[in-house]
Amino acid sequence: MPSQEQSALIVPIPETEPVVGPLRAELDRSAVKGVPAHVTVLYPFLPPVSLTEDVRSTLRDLFATQAPFAVDFTEVRWFGNAVAWLAPEPSMAFRQLTTTVWNSFPDTPPYAGEHDGDHPHLTLGQDHPVEVLQRAADEVSERLPIPAAVGAVHLVAGSDEPGSWRTLEVFTLGNQD
Repeated sequence: MPSQEQSALIVPIPETEPVVGPLRAELDRSAVKGVPAHVTVLYPFLPPVSLTEDVRSTLRDLFATQAPFAVDFTEVRWFGNAVAWLAPEPSMAFRQLTTTVWNSFPDTPPYAGEHDGDHPHLTLGQDHPVEVLQRAADEVSERLPIPAAVGAVHLVAGSDEPGSWRTLEVFTLGNQD
């Protein structure tokens, strides 16, 4: 039986792929599903069947009010011993994106309310022995900081199946008029 599809709003960070891509392919289950290196804005979002034109129009309008921004991924941090992640600095613009969407879609709390959504992050690896994650963290730390430009949020959807996640729409930050 195929797994159920979900959607998310993410900011892909292609600038990090040369450094984290090979490690994520081994250590981050979302990479196997086809999700690029990213910072999550809101996951899970609405079921894909609910992503109507009205929803997408609302998202377009919301993101048009947010300015593009620059960040640096400056260090590897940890959630306990289970998740190694890269910290974007400054992180406030990511928090603002999450808050803006969540305020408009209050039934979609970050991480379904299971985790603190106040730590924007780019997952390097998770659910592997701490020694394996630590080696990856050490390898990545030697190549930091990584500067990145953020100019869009992607609406993505997929399931637990390998390679199933895909971009449904890209929302540009800032007013393009």
